[in-house]
Amino acid sequence: MFNISEKAANEINRLLADEDSKESFLRIKVVPGGCSGFSYEMGFDNAIDESDQVFKNLDVKVVIDKFSFTHLEGGTLNFSDGLNGTGFGIENPNAKASCGCGSSFTV
Repeated sequence: MFNISEKAANEINRLLADEDSKESFLRIKVVPGGCSGFSYEMGFDNAIDESDQVFKNLDVKVVIDKFSFTHLEGGTLNFSDGLNGTGFGIENPNAKASCGCGSSFTV
């Protein structure tokens, strides 16, 4: 399971409105790197692999590859637009530690 907050869903829908393809969705990846070992990558895509995990919540489709899902299972995608910063973030229950800026993590 992977969750999407209402604010994140609203922002994804707003951004997808500018995309050329009606089949586009948000893809989330975990990649090696960052100061804690792994970091997150997000972007729009329109191709699904048979091993991908597909989640639909609040009319938003999020796709996560098999490797990344092992590190993100049970997580929640959030969006913040407050004074402390704007952007997407992931509450990841599998992360044992994260860097100060929150862009990388350790499992």
